[in-house]
Amino acid sequence: MLLFRWAILLFLLFAAVSFAFYAGTGQPRFKRYGWVTLKWTLLAAFCFFTVLILERVG
Repeated sequence: MLLFRWAILLFLLFAAVSFAFYAGTGQPRFKRYGWVTLKWTLLAAFCFFTVLILERVG
């Protein structure tokens, strides 16, 4: 569980760094990397925390 939380944090940090590179360079590939990473990280985090909530309810 702790490993998954760290992975989510690292992927969110990677997305933030990608957006910072986009702001610094203006190259659209960094913005695309940031959006794709952010999208899949939030989806995985949502699924992970949904499972945790369902375990407590059930």
